[in-house]
Amino acid sequence: MTDLRVPALTLRSELWIGGRNVPSSDGGLFPVYDPADGTLLAEVADATPDDGRRALDAAAAAQPGWAATSSRTRAEILRRAWELIQERRNEVAAVITAEMGKPLSESLGEVTYGGEFLRWFAEEAVRINGRYTTSPSGAGQILVTKEPVGPTLAITPWNFPLAMGTRKIAPALAAGCTMIVKPAPETPLTMLLLAEIFTEAGLPAGVLSVLPTSDAAALTGPLLDDPRLAKITFTGSTGTGKLLLRAAADNVLRSSMELGGNAPLIVFDDADISAAVDGALAAKMRNGGQACVAANRIYVDNKVREQFTAELTDRMRDLTVGCGSAEGTDVGPLINERQRGVVAELVDDAVAKGARLLLGGRSVDGPGFFYEPTVLADIPADARLVTEEVFGPVAAIIGFDDEDEAVAAANATRYGLAAYVFTEGLDRAMRVSRAIQAGMVGVNRGIMSDVAAPFGGYKESGLGRESGSEGIEEYLETKYIALR
Repeated sequence: MTDLRVPALTLRSELWIGGRNVPSSDGGLFPVYDPADGTLLAEVADATPDDGRRALDAAAAAQPGWAATSSRTRAEILRRAWELIQERRNEVAAVITAEMGKPLSESLGEVTYGGEFLRWFAEEAVRINGRYTTSPSGAGQILVTKEPVGPTLAITPWNFPLAMGTRKIAPALAAGCTMIVKPAPETPLTMLLLAEIFTEAGLPAGVLSVLPTSDAAALTGPLLDDPRLAKITFTGSTGTGKLLLRAAADNVLRSSMELGGNAPLIVFDDADISAAVDGALAAKMRNGGQACVAANRIYVDNKVREQFTAELTDRMRDLTVGCGSAEGTDVGPLINERQRGVVAELVDDAVAKGARLLLGGRSVDGPGFFYEPTVLADIPADARLVTEEVFGPVAAIIGFDDEDEAVAAANATRYGLAAYVFTEGLDRAMRVSRAIQAGMVGVNRGIMSDVAAPFGGYKESGLGRESGSEGIEEYLETKYIALR
């Protein structure tokens, strides 16, 4: 399966409300483009505030029945959705690659990873527990129960159009919550396909709606103001997350925020350098660097910095840039011209301030939004790359002399989502992992996301946790019943 191209102007997608495709209330459409060549993939219905109200009407109407549905039934629907995704994995991967641009091999990996959230939370649905105990005073009994929060709004990003949806939808449905999803306008097709799969799996009408839109603020504003909405969950930039939190404050909405990152990757002098290069390549270049957990700042002990830099540069030089549907592609396009411009600005700023350009540093000529795999060394402290998330195929290498210096540099950021440590010393691995101010630390591994582990960050990287046994708690209220 190598030709994934969708012929221009042949695909038109509508909103998903009430278990079926419906046009937007005003008939509006917006385009979705292939980032590999800029051609039109589809015209998608453009949801309006009226469509948001329709979806919330459906979610509110379905909420009592879905909450009362047995946990085993909810689990079986999630399990069936997982099975269907695996049966249609080539189709789903083709859509991901077409609208997002990542290599087909990575899209297939996302189908596996994203699908696992459905299987995991199918298993968690039947393990929602409370407790019953006697009060220490002996005056009564304490009964603690868990109940679904209620209708939820999920706002998902473009970089993992399947997995960022399933990571939110699966625990919400498992907990007994209905959900409205607003996917990124760059990648709505995957989420619309997922909605159809859920319906085929037996999900009742109204429990899940999908509302693509070109005007997120106009759509989400009235939803956040509506007292029927119980929760918002968002993955995206810290700036947008802050705006949503302000809007959510008026109704004191339950909020989960998975926001920006500026992940440090630290290579100590006792590390296995070849393994560290492998890990850095995985942490930096997955999805072409367009990941919130991507290694943004690579700190390397000066004793091994020259060796590490040479090996990483050689590996980056060997990467093949091209259309994600083409066989042998390692690095696909960036999502759009604006994002490519941001990457170019950050690289140019670092070079202008004294960084050494060892590889790349240019946009690729021709159609599409490609940028060369890039390696920069000797990054000055005032370079924007040090403090801003690059979200592209750029490896920024910075030297250090001792452990305290490395930890201080790693923590010198307002973000705290992920970090990576490479060392052969167990004591050092544990000591540095505890000292780093991040919600997730990978030790001697460049990919650490796991459906069974909590995903989330410290500081301005967000609120709450997704996945793991912790993930379902974000969609549950705790009720205490005092018994005599």
